[in-house]
Amino acid sequence: MHYLNYLVFALFIFFILKRFLPTKGINIISTTELKSELNDKNKQFVDVRTTGEFKGNHIRGFKNIPLHQLAQKAEKELSKEKEVIVICQSGMRSLKASKVLKKLGFTKVSNVKGGMSAWL
Repeated sequence: MHYLNYLVFALFIFFILKRFLPTKGINIISTTELKSELNDKNKQFVDVRTTGEFKGNHIRGFKNIPLHQLAQKAEKELSKEKEVIVICQSGMRSLKASKVLKKLGFTKVSNVKGGMSAWL
């Protein structure tokens, strides 16, 4: 019975760590770093917020692909040869989007820490 408690505790710790540790292969950049990247034609910029959020306020040069549509649209609308920089409102949805892109085979993916909240 004690082994079961240890197993449950170990699984709990594993999932907590997995949730908060950086994902391998995803670069985290600040909004300051983003500003210096915006004119780079070898990078793609994706905003994964909803269409309504995007229309309300967005950074020029970013393409809106809402998170729930990313898996279907990414391979058609983005190049795997170029780095993809992803933003959302707070950085959480963009981190999920970055993981989706990595699973789809995109090798150069960056997430903007703090998202649009940090940009403003």
